[in-house]
Parts: sequence; C-alpha cells; structure tokens
Amino acid sequence: MYLTKEVKEQIFAKHGKGANDTGSAEGQIALFTHRINHLTEHLKQNRKDFNTERSLVRMVGKRRSLLDYLKKKDINRYRAIIKELGIRK
Repeated sequence: MYLTKEVKEQIFAKHGKGANDTGSAEGQIALFTHRINHLTEHLKQNRKDFNTERSLVRMVGKRRSLLDYLKKKDINRYRAIIKELGIRK
C-alpha cells in the first residue's frame, strides 16, 4: 500500500498545522498531490487503465477547487503551497 497511516501523518505534519490537522487546505492539497503523482506513475505503466485515468482526472479537479478556494481566501498561503509542491511550471 503506497499511502499508509504514517505517510499521511508525515504529509499533514509537513504541510498542515500538525500531524492531526487533516482538514486544512494545504494538507488536503499535499495529500491530493501525493496521490496524483502515484496515479500518474501507475498510468505510465498501464496505459489502458481507464478507471484509474478517470479517478486521476477527478482528483486533479478536486485539487484545483481547493487551490481556487485557497487563492480566494489567502493569496500568500496559495503561493507558498504551489511553490513548495511544485504544482505550477
């Protein structure tokens, strides 16, 4: 399993306000980014896995919604998270 409890706690500790802060926008965006990167690597190996492709597209949309929300609420936090995760190119 690529996403264990320990990995989630590390992601939330690094990007959220603490290991138990699972509701912050930054923590959720970081978790979605981790999952998106994993699914992208999976799809490079399994090109005809259309269910995973659909899940990936939905996940990217959810992350985009959270990023839009964060941009509207606090532009500095938005800029910090996209720089830290390297989302924009």
